[in-house]
Amino acid sequence: MHRITVIGGGFAGLTAAITAAEAGARVTVHESHHTLGGRARTAEGPYRTNDGPHALYNGGPHWAWLRQRDLIGPLAPIPPLEAARLRLRHKGALRRTPPFAMLKLLRRGVGPAPVDIDFLTWATGIAGEEGARAAAHYCAVALFHHDPESLSAAFVQERLRRAAKLPPEAHYPRGGWAGVVDRMAALAWNLGVRVETLSRVDALPTETPVVVATSLGAARRLLDDSSLTWPSGRTALVDLAVRTRRGDAFAVSDLDAPGWIERFTAQDRTLAPAGEQLIQGQIPLAPDESKADGTARAEELLDLGFPGWRERLTWRREAVANGRTGAVDLPGTTWRDRPAVDRGDGVYLAGDQVAAPGLLSEVSFNSALTAVSLALGRRELDLKHA
Repeated sequence: MHRITVIGGGFAGLTAAITAAEAGARVTVHESHHTLGGRARTAEGPYRTNDGPHALYNGGPHWAWLRQRDLIGPLAPIPPLEAARLRLRHKGALRRTPPFAMLKLLRRGVGPAPVDIDFLTWATGIAGEEGARAAAHYCAVALFHHDPESLSAAFVQERLRRAAKLPPEAHYPRGGWAGVVDRMAALAWNLGVRVETLSRVDALPTETPVVVATSLGAARRLLDDSSLTWPSGRTALVDLAVRTRRGDAFAVSDLDAPGWIERFTAQDRTLAPAGEQLIQGQIPLAPDESKADGTARAEELLDLGFPGWRERLTWRREAVANGRTGAVDLPGTTWRDRPAVDRGDGVYLAGDQVAAPGLLSEVSFNSALTAVSLALGRRELDLKHA
């Protein structure tokens, strides 16, 4: 019987543990934090925030895998009236509809974008510079990068299409990610997985195979491998609660610069006390920008979409997500060029910045399945239910 060690108890680590255990392996998971979940943790207490978005996209392979194992749980649908309150900032003012030029990039006749050209150059030829920039900035909800125009055209186009898809791919597990993580942990336990929390691993175990399901920075330190680097985003996160007021926007997407504000209690009122609304701003930061710069831009969007929010404020928290927002691909690169899953000598990587396809958490999922498949010495696992 195979024995597999998984370092990291986030979404990638739990996916790897469950997949390996289902294939008959004996699995031990080491998690340095006192709770599982990684970036998928949901805060305890009256304001149930996540380190980033609360949504799962149903267009990815992880959706079917989670669904068939009954791990998603109840969903919190967006009421139609709330969905109609999506607003777009363009040229400093709020709009209900995107500029027409931006929509040209979503036409069916637009073919696949090239990998080796930046998005701005490619998209300008179709929609003009203004439409190209607006489309790139709209992708902030799925990119978390301060300069999406400079990224690979193919990379940004995929995220633009999925972020603008109707009906929306984004779905919200009720209560945030915590319920999904709890159900994954319970399944792992039922499969015989040994989970050790508050178990920091500072040196690779001598017994392999080992799946390192941590951030790329933590993997670089653990493996002492300076090649484990890849561009990512750096984002200011502004969480706040305000007293409920009719007419507040559901979300505000900034088309003048990358940025996104969303009222998560629009679909899930369990995330904040009665009479209050939970809002999160995600503002990508350039290398020379500070958290204060991102916070100031978030407040501009709040002023537009949530009038009088300062007088209604009941709680606030700010943070910077640095290198934790997933991989981004520069012109001439694709996911295949990222750090390989197989590191040799029975060591494998899983996470959202390694060589696996997908959007956001889908990269963690796909890399976890690949890592376990390689660790078990099989090209493909029996993943009929995936």
